[in-house]
Amino acid sequence: MTTIGLIGAGNIGSALAHLAVQAGYDVVLSNSRGPETLSDLVAELGEHARAGTPEEAAAAGDLVVVTIPLKNYVDVPVEPLRGKVVIDTGNYYPQRDGQIAELDDESTTTSELVQAHLPESKVVKGFNNINYGALRELPRPAGDPERSTLALAGDDADAKAAVAAFLDDIGYDAYDAGPLSEGWRFQRDLPAYAQLYSADPPGTWPPQQHRPVSREFLLEQLGKAQRYRDM
Repeated sequence: MTTIGLIGAGNIGSALAHLAVQAGYDVVLSNSRGPETLSDLVAELGEHARAGTPEEAAAAGDLVVVTIPLKNYVDVPVEPLRGKVVIDTGNYYPQRDGQIAELDDESTTTSELVQAHLPESKVVKGFNNINYGALRELPRPAGDPERSTLALAGDDADAKAAVAAFLDDIGYDAYDAGPLSEGWRFQRDLPAYAQLYSADPPGTWPPQQHRPVSREFLLEQLGKAQRYRDM
C-alpha cells in the first residue's frame, strides 16, 4: 500500500491526510512540535495513520507532502527525501516569512527554492492555491461534471504523473502548468489563487462557500496571471 508522508500537519496537511486515508492510503504525519501532539488527529484518522518525526515521515512516504510555512523550508530533512517525489504546498507571505530577496525580485519561485534545498528530490508544486475547507469539500468521482481541477508544476514528468495519480485518487483532476518556474502563475494574490475555489463575495476570507473549478476556468485564470512587478 502506498504511504503518504506529511511534513506539516496544519490545515492543508490535515485535510490531505483525511483525503488520503479515505482513498486507501497509509499516512505518516509529522510537525515541528513532536509526534505526541498529533495523537488526536491520528485517532481521528484511524488505523491507517500514525505520527512520527519529519525524518520518519520523509523516510516512510512513497510520496511526501511538505506543507509548512515557507520560512522553515531549510529545516526539511534532505537525506531521507533523496530520489523521492515531494509535493510543495508553500506560499510566500513576507509578514510571516520575512523578506526573501530572490522572491521579492522574482528571480525564482517558492517551489524552486525548495527544489534547490532538495537537489536530489523531485519537487512538484501543488495544493498551494486551494483553501483547506474547499480541499475537503470539493472532491468528486472521475467523470463527475462538478469535479474540480488543481494546477501543478514541476520539472520531472514522471513526478508530475505520480502527483496527478494521487490527485485522481483523492477526487481531483490535475492540470500540468509546466515547469517549477511557471508555478508563479498560481501563487498568492493572483487570479488562480485560493479565492478561485470560493463562491463567496470577493474579499471574504476564509471562504465559507466553495465552488468547483473546471479545467477551462482554471486555464482562463492562469492566463490572467501577471508578475507582481507588472501589476
